[in-house]
Amino acid sequence: MAKRNEVTSRSVATKASKVLRDKRFSKTSKSVAGSALTQRPSKRSKAK
Repeated sequence: MAKRNEVTSRSVATKASKVLRDKRFSKTSKSVAGSALTQRPSKRSKAK
């Protein structure tokens, strides 16, 4: 599988996090939000 170079911006990741925590959003919305967050680099990973 090829590596994808797409990265979710911080503002989109923040909004996606809010969607995941809010019970009013549908499962589809939460799925899309989760997908966006998987493209966000971890806070702990530091490139050397």
